Amino acid sequence: MSPDTPRLHGAEASLLGQAVAYRDTYAPELLFPIERQLKRDELGIRAGALPFVGEDLWNAYELSWLDARGKPVVALGEFRVPADSPRLIESKSLKLYLNAFNQQRMSSVGAVQARIAADLEAAAGAPVGVVLRPLAARPQRRFGYPQGDCLDALDIAIDTYQPAPALLRADGPEVEETLYSHLLKSNCLVTGQPDWGMLVVRYRGPAIEREGLLRYVVSFRAHNEFHEQCVERVFCDLMARCRPRELAVWARYTRRGGLDINPFRASHAGLSADEAMEVRQ
Repeated sequence: MSPDTPRLHGAEASLLGQAVAYRDTYAPELLFPIERQLKRDELGIRAGALPFVGEDLWNAYELSWLDARGKPVVALGEFRVPADSPRLIESKSLKLYLNAFNQQRMSSVGAVQARIAADLEAAAGAPVGVVLRPLAARPQRRFGYPQGDCLDALDIAIDTYQPAPALLRADGPEVEETLYSHLLKSNCLVTGQPDWGMLVVRYRGPAIEREGLLRYVVSFRAHNEFHEQCVERVFCDLMARCRPRELAVWARYTRRGGLDINPFRASHAGLSADEAMEVRQ
C-alpha cells in the first residue's frame, strides 16, 4: 500500500469521484485540499526541507459571477500557489468551487478576487496570489515555445511507460541549455483521466543525454499522479541522476474543466519559467 492510499480513499469518497450537480452560488466547502507531504515522502523529501523553490500557476478560463445589479461578469483567473504550501488543491474541486460563483452577486471584481484569495489560502495553508482579468478589458495572452531544443524528433525506440529514473544520464561536458518535449502524458491520481503537457528542463551542469531524457519523459505515460507531484518527481530524479549545478523544471499542462496547471520547481530562487503559454493551452 502506498503512503498516500488512506488520503486517496478520502478523495474517492468525496465529490471528486462522483457525478455531481453543479452549485451556482458561493460554496467554499467544495474546495478539496490534499497534503503534499504524502507524495513527497515517496521521493525522500523531508518535511520542512524542500530541495526546490517554485509555485503552481493555475489559469482559469470558465469564471463568471453576477454584479450587484444581476449582470454577468466573465473573467480570466490566475492563481499562484507556492510550492512550500502544505497542501495542493484538487483540480475538480477547484472547478466546482469556481462554478459556484455563477449565480452569486458580488459588489466588484476586487471583492471576488479577495474572496477567492482568502478561500484558496485557507485550503492551501499559505498565501496564494490571485489576479482576475474581466474579458471586457480585453486581456491579452502570449503563446510561444521555450528558447531551447525540442527533443521530440529524436529517432528512438521506447518501451517503458512507468517512471524510470535509471534512463537518465549526464556524462557530457558542462553546458547551460533548455530542453523540452511535448510528449508528456500522465494520469489523474483520483479519476485516471489523461493529463497532457509540455515538460521543460533548464539546467547548468554536465550535458544530459537527450535520448535518455526523452525516454524518461515518455515513461510517465501510464503513471497516475497529480501534475504538481509529477514535476517534483522529475526535479528530484534529475538532481539525483544528473547532478546539475542549477536546475529548473516546469510543465505546462493543457486545460481540463476550464483549468490548466503549470507547476514550476527550481534549485535557486533566481531561476524562472517562460511566461508564454503552450500552444495547446
